[in-house]
Amino acid sequence: MSIHLVIIDALNLIRRVHSAQPDETDIARTIDTTSRTLQRIIGEADPTHIIAVFDHHLQDRGWRAEVLPGYKARRKPMPQPLQQGLDQIQQAWWELGIDSLLSEGDEADDLVATLATKVAAHQEKVTIISTDKGYCQLLSPTLQIRDYFQQRWLDAPFIENEFGVKPTQLADYWGLTGISSSQVPGVPGIGPKAAKEILTQYPDIDSAYASDDLPAKYRKKLDEHIELARVCKQVAGLKTDIELGFNLQDIRFSGSPA
Repeated sequence: MSIHLVIIDALNLIRRVHSAQPDETDIARTIDTTSRTLQRIIGEADPTHIIAVFDHHLQDRGWRAEVLPGYKARRKPMPQPLQQGLDQIQQAWWELGIDSLLSEGDEADDLVATLATKVAAHQEKVTIISTDKGYCQLLSPTLQIRDYFQQRWLDAPFIENEFGVKPTQLADYWGLTGISSSQVPGVPGIGPKAAKEILTQYPDIDSAYASDDLPAKYRKKLDEHIELARVCKQVAGLKTDIELGFNLQDIRFSGSPA
């Protein structure tokens, strides 16, 4: 039997739905809207296995903040009503047959990446439901990213059009340009155009840095900031070796357990 694992980037979906509502205290509406959204996703994707992965809202900023102390230092806290309603949301999703994986010391991104790559490595189909382009560095023939809200696939042509690089170069791209929303600084003076030019000529940051042919305008910047570029690349990357504590059989989808 072929497998199709659907992984829901839970807080990505919930925050998008919740932020569009006129009353942020109306958790019942958030539960209803997200549940209907998931039912449509299930209908479209027809998964054999499914799981929703949550960041733990009480955790610190994880290993990335240890490597780069400013990482997400200015992120907005989750609205209190939403934070208090997460258990109800998880229960409603459970009643649809969707189990939840809650991170403890790791960001949800790394849990998603680990699970997705493990399954895709066996040539089984994986769909990540998220608007987060960071997952695109995982793209493979059997691993795809679906932006449900824009009804589009975040695939290699999308990345080429959006950033001008290959999916495998995204961490290097962000290592150079930074990620403003997460307070990842990148290399001062290198923006999207320069990063694209560098990564068109070289496969990654270190290859560019090691080259005698790197244009002088970039040589000076990398000479001054190569360690920062490497740290930003590391933070922009995804871990794929997290201990998950369950197997695929545990998240087989058979509809509502009720």
